[in-house]
Parts: sequence; structure tokens; C-alpha cells
Amino acid sequence: MSLKRTLVGIVRSQEGTSDRAKDPQMKTRYYNLSKDKAWEEVLSILKKIPGYKVLHEVASVGEITLEKRTAFGRTMDITVSVLSVSPVRSAVDIYSASRGSLGDLGANYRIILQLFAMIDKKLSAYKVIQ
Repeated sequence: MSLKRTLVGIVRSQEGTSDRAKDPQMKTRYYNLSKDKAWEEVLSILKKIPGYKVLHEVASVGEITLEKRTAFGRTMDITVSVLSVSPVRSAVDIYSASRGSLGDLGANYRIILQLFAMIDKKLSAYKVIQ
């Protein structure tokens, strides 16, 4: 992780992915799977990760809400969205925010990269290269 990312993390306590992200690692991920199949796969991955607690899941909307406690006692709220782009393609976006007023020193950025690494590993056969 770069020094710039750490410095930004001093004041910022949230991070999210999007199509328009400047950082290529923070761009939305696309998979050649239907939304229902992608939902099942992503949900099964997230339920198996130690240290993360699935709080809420809404299949009709495509949102999964997670909670993670850090070693320092902070709580991070993470929302994973599985969206339908077409009948055979879906997109995954992640938003992570730390509770509290101070920055997170880039922890939310690292959490998103970690989650995407796990999802990409499991769904590598279906990933759309951009």
C-alpha cells in the first residue's frame, strides 16, 4: 500500500468501489454469471471468512451487510452489492466504513482488496477482464 493511501486514511474512514474509480484495484468487478448464481457464490464466500459476521442479506436487492472488528476494537461496516448487468453478467461492488470519527489509515482499502481477492479467486473462471 502506498504512502499516499495511508495519508488519505488519516482523515478518511470509508472507501468504496465504482466504475469511475481512479485506482484500478477499486473498480467494480464483473462476472459472466447470472445475478442469482453470483449472489449464491459471493454469499457462500463471505459466510466462510473468519472474523467477519454477516448481519443482513437481501437477495432481491442484492446486498449483503457484514461487520468486522479490528484488533484495536474498531468496528467496520461493509456492504457488498451484487447487481445484474444483463441476464448472463453481474457486477460486484463493495463499500466499507469504519465507525468513529478518526481516519482508518487505509484499513477499509485493505479490507476491500482482501474481499475482492477471495471473490476473484473463487469466481476466476467467470471474471470479465477489463
